[in-house]
Amino acid sequence: MPEFPGGIDAYIKFMNANLKYPVECEKEHIEGRVIIRAVIDEKGNVTNAKVVKPVNELLDAEALRVVKAMPKWKPGMNDGKPTAVNYTIPITFALQ
Repeated sequence: MPEFPGGIDAYIKFMNANLKYPVECEKEHIEGRVIIRAVIDEKGNVTNAKVVKPVNELLDAEALRVVKAMPKWKPGMNDGKPTAVNYTIPITFALQ
């Protein structure tokens, strides 16, 4: 399976630094988990990202923006060779 560069701790740090809660959703107390499906290609690029489980138009757009801004991943391997892998990325928006 593909791996975010630096592992899960780096993934959490990236999300905390880059994910911005839309102000309108904050005001309306809109929360939820947006599911994004993407392909991590054989070079580690995040491609073909799309929302497969929407929550709200603004939250969906923000989740998609952050996924598209991700750095290259360590690609998935098959028989010792890098290979493209479909990957599901859940992004949770929760107010404090």
